[in-house]
Amino acid sequence: MNRNVWDIRYLFEPDGVAIIGASTDSSKIGHTIVDNIMASGYRGKIYPINPRGGDLNGIEIRTTIKDPDIGNVDVAVLSIPSKFVYEAVKECGEKGVKFLVIITSGFSEVGNSSEEKRIVEYATDHGMRVLGPNIFGIYSANADMNATFGSKNVLKGNVGIITQSGALGIAMIGKTAIEGIGLSAMISLGNKSDLDESDMMEYLLKDDNTKIIMCYIEGVQNGERFLETLSRITRRKPVIVIKSGRSKRGAMAAASHTGSLAGSDKVFDKVMRQAGVIRADTLDEAFNWCKFLSQSPLPRGENVVIVTNGGGIGVLATDACEKYELKLLDDVRLMEETYGDATPEFGSVKNPVDITGGARAGDYDKALGAGLDKEGIDAVLSLYCETSTLNVENLVKMIEENHHRYNMKGKPIVFSLVGGEKVARAIETLTEKGIPIYGDVDEAVQVLGALYRFFRFRSEPAEAVAEVKLDIGKVRGMIKRVKDDERTFLLADEAKELMKVVGVTMPRSKVARNLDEAVRYSNEIGYPLVMKVVSRDIIHKSDAGGVALDLENEEEIIDAYQAIMTSCRAHDPNARIEGVEVCEMVKKGVETIIGARQDNNFGPVIMFGMGGIYVEVLKDVSFRSVPITRTEITRMIKETKAYPLLLGVRGEEKKDIDGVIDTIIRLGSLISTCREITDIEINPLIAYDQGKGVKALDVRVLLSKEKGV
Repeated sequence: MNRNVWDIRYLFEPDGVAIIGASTDSSKIGHTIVDNIMASGYRGKIYPINPRGGDLNGIEIRTTIKDPDIGNVDVAVLSIPSKFVYEAVKECGEKGVKFLVIITSGFSEVGNSSEEKRIVEYATDHGMRVLGPNIFGIYSANADMNATFGSKNVLKGNVGIITQSGALGIAMIGKTAIEGIGLSAMISLGNKSDLDESDMMEYLLKDDNTKIIMCYIEGVQNGERFLETLSRITRRKPVIVIKSGRSKRGAMAAASHTGSLAGSDKVFDKVMRQAGVIRADTLDEAFNWCKFLSQSPLPRGENVVIVTNGGGIGVLATDACEKYELKLLDDVRLMEETYGDATPEFGSVKNPVDITGGARAGDYDKALGAGLDKEGIDAVLSLYCETSTLNVENLVKMIEENHHRYNMKGKPIVFSLVGGEKVARAIETLTEKGIPIYGDVDEAVQVLGALYRFFRFRSEPAEAVAEVKLDIGKVRGMIKRVKDDERTFLLADEAKELMKVVGVTMPRSKVARNLDEAVRYSNEIGYPLVMKVVSRDIIHKSDAGGVALDLENEEEIIDAYQAIMTSCRAHDPNARIEGVEVCEMVKKGVETIIGARQDNNFGPVIMFGMGGIYVEVLKDVSFRSVPITRTEITRMIKETKAYPLLLGVRGEEKKDIDGVIDTIIRLGSLISTCREITDIEINPLIAYDQGKGVKALDVRVLLSKEKGV
C-alpha cells in the first residue's frame, strides 16, 4: 500500500494498535478499550501497554511501547492520567507511531491549553497526528476495530458518524444499535487539538462503504476549510449535521448592522444549506434521516403520491408535504389510470389516494403495486390507521415485502403506522428488521423531505462562482492611507472612492469643510440634497443627528449645516468632525441592505435584506458564504421579505434585481479578495425599476486592527 506517513487511512485501517494505559482491572477505560478491540474482530496486532505488565484476555501486556518485540504501530490509544501523556507521546514519537488517539481529559476543556499545545507541537514535529484529547475513541468497520470505551454492540453498516461530544457519542453507539443503523465509522473529536471534522470527512468521502455522513458539532474552528470539504462531499453523499448552540451570545458587533445581525447560528444555518448539508434540530431527526437515507434509493423526479386508509391522516400528510417542500402529483388522468382498479368506488383516486377504512393488507399491496412500475410516480408515502379490518401481522409482512420491492425498483417509499399496542409492536418488529417506519406522520414526511433535499442539491448543474476582478492594488493603497492615519474605518469620501473602484454607483456628492463650501457645492450638485456629518468618531450618523434630508434651497442648507454641527457636538463633544457631505437626494425606490464581513468561523460572508432605518428591528436578512454562485445569491434574496417588493407590488414595475445581484457580487469579491476589510455595509441600496439600476446611499467600511496591509 503506497501511503505517506500522514495518510488518514492509517487511522481507520491500522496494521497495529497500541493501548497505553491498558489495565487488568475491568472497571478501567484501558481495559474496556482492549476488550472492545478484541471483541470487534480487529485483524491487526494488538499491543496493551502498562508499566506493571501482566496479561489481558490472553495477550501479554508490555511495559513500554519501546519494547523491541512490539512491531509496527500505526495507532496508539492513550488512556492514562493527563500528567503522563506528554512523556507517552514522546515515546510514541521514538517508536514511529503515526496517529495518537488521546482518550485522556484534563486539557483545553478545563483551561490547560498550554499542555495540549505542547503535545500537538511535539507530535507534529515527529510525524504524528493527534485525535482528541478528551474523546471516547474511534470505531472503524473497515478494520473491524472498536477502539472506544463505549458499547461492544456496534452494527456494521454504511453510516459514518463524527461527534465532538464524547458522552453523546457513546450514547449514539447504543442508539444506533437499537434503531438498526449500521455504522461504517464512529469518530470522537473532543478538543480538536489537531484533527477535525474536515480530516475525518476526507476519509469518509473516499470510503466506498460510507453512504451517509452524520456530524454532531459544538463549534467550527476552520470554517472555510470545512465548507470546501463539504462542497466536495454533498454532491456525492448526504451529510446530516446537528449543531448545538443556537443562542445569540457572542455574535454582536456594534459597529455595523451586518455584524450585529450575524448571529453565529444564523450564519451557520445558511452556509450549511448553501453547502448542501441537511441540518437536523434534534438527535431523533438526525437518526431518522440517517436510517432512511442510508437505505433508500434516490428518486428520479419530484412527484410524490400518498396512499392511505384514512382521510384525516391523509390531510395531515398533505400539510406536512407542503411544510417539507414535497410536490404531490396532481395529474388527474395519471392518478385515475394508476389507482382506479385499486380503489373502492367510495374511495378516492385523488392525491392522497384513499383506499378507505375497510382496506386490508391485500388492498394496500394492490395499491402500492399499482404505483411501483408507473412512470411519473417517483416516491410513495404509505400511511395506515389501525382499524378492525386491518390484520397487523399481515400488515407487517406486506410492509416488509413492499419495502424490498420498492428498493429493488429504485423508488423511495416511506411507511407510517398509527394505532395502539399492536401497532407499536408492529413498528418495533419492523424497526428491528431495519425497515424505516414511523409512528408519526410528520416524521415520515420529514425523512422523505430530507431525501429530496439531497436529491435536488445533487441534481443541480455545476455553476461557476460569481465574482469580478478588482484593482486590488488601488484598494490596498487606499487602506494603507487609512491605517497610516491610525484609523480602522473609512470616512465618507474614502468609502465613496472605494465604491467607485469596486464599481458600485453612489449619488453625486462633495465634502464641505465649512458653511461656504456647503452652499457652493449644493448649487453645483443641484437640489434636492442630503447632508451627512463626516466624522471618524461618529459611526451611526442618524443617532447623532448627523443627517438632514430633502433640502431644497440655500436657506435650508445653512440651517441644516448648523443643526448637524450642533447636534453632533452635543452627541460627542470630543468627536473629530472633518466636515459635512453634501449629497444628491436620490429618487425613491425599494430600500435594501447589502453587507459583507469576515466571519469568525467561515471567513467572508455576505448579507442581503430589507434596508433602511428599521433593519435592526425587522431583521429581514439572509447570509451566505463567499465564493458564491449567481443562483445562490438569487436564493438568498428570495428568502427575505424584500423580494416581493423587488418583484413589484400594487401595479409597480419590477425592480432591477440584476443590479442588486451585481452589487452583492462586487461586495463579495471585495471582502474575499481583501481580508483587511472586516465589514462593508451599504444601507440603503436603492433598487429602481428594471433596467434603471441601483444606487448606494450610505456605505460603511471597517478595517482590521492589525497594522499593515
